[in-house]
Amino acid sequence: MSKSVALLCKENDITIKQLRESTNIDDTRLLAIVMGRWTPSPQDREKISKALGVTKDDVTWGHVTPIQHIYGQGPS
Repeated sequence: MSKSVALLCKENDITIKQLRESTNIDDTRLLAIVMGRWTPSPQDREKISKALGVTKDDVTWGHVTPIQHIYGQGPS
């Protein structure tokens, strides 16, 4: 079963700062990835999974917040 980057960081006691130093990914983008607001590129997935000591398939990538429609008529 795959786990989120945030959960893997917590389980391995890895801070965002440590992950940034290991991956050399921009702070803003890395934080968005950890929070599940950004789907990383294949290259970033490789860097992050390596830093966490897991394979790319062990990580749940992508958005954790459901995409909502904010325009339109709304409920009838």
